Amino acid sequence: MATAQPARNIMVLYTGGTIGMQASANGLAPASGFEQRMREQLAGVAGIPSWQFREMQPLIDSANMTPEYWQRLREAVIEAVDNQGCDAVLILHGTDTLAYSAAAMSFQLLGLQAPVLLTGSMLPAGVADSDAWENLVGALQALAHGIAPGVQLYFHGELLAPQRTAKVRSFGRHPFVTLKRADGVPNVQPLPPELDYRHPKQTAKVAALPLVPGFGAPLLHAVLASGVQGVILECFGSGTGPANDTDFLDALKQAHAKGVVVVAITQCHEGGVELDVYEAGSRLRQAGVLSGAGMTREAAFGKLQLLLGAGLALTEVRRLIELDLCAELG
Repeated sequence: MATAQPARNIMVLYTGGTIGMQASANGLAPASGFEQRMREQLAGVAGIPSWQFREMQPLIDSANMTPEYWQRLREAVIEAVDNQGCDAVLILHGTDTLAYSAAAMSFQLLGLQAPVLLTGSMLPAGVADSDAWENLVGALQALAHGIAPGVQLYFHGELLAPQRTAKVRSFGRHPFVTLKRADGVPNVQPLPPELDYRHPKQTAKVAALPLVPGFGAPLLHAVLASGVQGVILECFGSGTGPANDTDFLDALKQAHAKGVVVVAITQCHEGGVELDVYEAGSRLRQAGVLSGAGMTREAAFGKLQLLLGAGLALTEVRRLIELDLCAELG
């Protein structure tokens, strides 16, 4: 693992988001021209290294983020680091799906020997009490000081691990928290070559299903009929579900037989899944459900996108789901 080195040439990838939004007839909307605003704001600010700017297309509200867009980001990072000589990347992103993108990029960029930060703001740059410039300047200065290779989320002076971070507030300067999840297992070394950041990836169809009292087989069948390749089953507690519902268990067995990868995570903010603790969990395991251990929803979604999109054999996908790739399990 490479050590932290001060960044000297940073690529800024601007995806849109609140940080650069401006008023439109229908409310705040992503806007071009943020590079010039950045240059004016950063003129004379100490501790800012050389930086380049790339405006991604299309600029989006992060509510419109997709796995396809993550692939464009992956390619833009590769272009910046491997072809343009940049030694760090800063991605400007809306906050609504920032935790999802940070988790996804941590998987998509496995093996990249350069730091990648994602940041944004809760209020647009230029409005009263905005956090935009403090987050942007802070992120650039953190990279200039030196950050270890890999993907992290930067917000309000904090570096947050993307595999543990979730947005829990829709207001204020501290919308993100690091969840306290269960311990995982040691990293897989070496990683299969298909998971290297330079290896082409496809997008995958992945759904997340939160269990609620009364959840039954019809809803699960409807999701499976949509053609999904992976399902995140958000279970109760340490990984329990309606284990006395034979139709529900049969639907899970059918999903397994059809090659759909079903991963159990916990709905709780702390802890993780241990499918063998309760009978209601062990029956899920017997139906083919895999343990997501301490994975968050964001991490599980990003991991399934990677594994299902890397061209791996199904048996290998299922094996790697329960092994730690980048500290996502604990």
